[in-house]
Amino acid sequence: MRKEKGIFNILIVEDNPGDFALIEDLLFEQMETPVLRRAKSFQGAKDILLNDSNLFDIILLDLSLPDKGGLSLVKEMVELSLNIPVIVLTGYADPSFGIKALSLGVSDYILKDELTAVSLYKSIIYSSERKNVAMALAESEKQYSELFHLSPQPMYVFELETLKFLDVNEAFMKHYGYTRDEFCMMDLKDIRPPEEIPVFETGLLSDSPDQKNDNYGIFKHLKKNGEVIQVDIKSNFINYKGKNAKVTIATDVTERLNYIKAIEAQNEKLKEISWIQSHIIRAPLARIMGLIEIFKGLEVDCEEKKQLLEYLLLSANELDDVIMNITDLSGITVME
Repeated sequence: MRKEKGIFNILIVEDNPGDFALIEDLLFEQMETPVLRRAKSFQGAKDILLNDSNLFDIILLDLSLPDKGGLSLVKEMVELSLNIPVIVLTGYADPSFGIKALSLGVSDYILKDELTAVSLYKSIIYSSERKNVAMALAESEKQYSELFHLSPQPMYVFELETLKFLDVNEAFMKHYGYTRDEFCMMDLKDIRPPEEIPVFETGLLSDSPDQKNDNYGIFKHLKKNGEVIQVDIKSNFINYKGKNAKVTIATDVTERLNYIKAIEAQNEKLKEISWIQSHIIRAPLARIMGLIEIFKGLEVDCEEKKQLLEYLLLSANELDDVIMNITDLSGITVME
């Protein structure tokens, strides 16, 4: 039989020498080098855990100790163990008692009469893995919480069924002007202008968890001070503390949209100015060019005058090119 080579540090809380010897034999049957430490009473176990709790991977607990027993023992041992899995080994065959013990936080409950090397080994392995998974989940939730609450972008979580806020970050509270206690009494409708609510409710009807990454676009939100802002909404479906919810990033784009609107209005004004100015300049230019043609048709002997007229025509053509460039850049079609 192949033995487990991993080293397990195990605290065995057992006052009966015979039961301790049996547990020791069962552990060595499946494990190559378990490190065992024994406590003969609850107080003994307490003293050990208060000083060396980080040393142990598993606690094996007998429920019939000289100074404490039953559910009170289970409760206090779970509190002392912190993240160390506690496996109860007992002679009590009462199923209801076992259920109560499990509800108090023990990792497993095994009857001594049914104890074997394999069952004890499996219980230790499974309990250890559950602990690792639970710790990884707790660390993941901690990282999520830090990312959520420390994000410079306003973020909130709301329940799908009630639309109530389940959590908001500091940036969201600061930007909207509400306290956390106020948000706890609010739902999404409270940050929407009244005229936007019918559109908002219609959009909820098409909301589906099948959409893994939703970008809902830009909507109007209402701050506590009555200011209406334009917000770019991005959200995702999540399970938040057992509730179907959504986590949402709300980016205020009011200033950006106002800037774009101002630029577009300015461009329209520039087009209008370009159109007016091009026609104002073109009128006298056309007259100049017409007069030049008349002068060219006259018989004159003065070579110097002809040369001046040629220069005047060249300048008029250059001015015409400038006007055409202005209108081309502005997108205006000039009518001849």
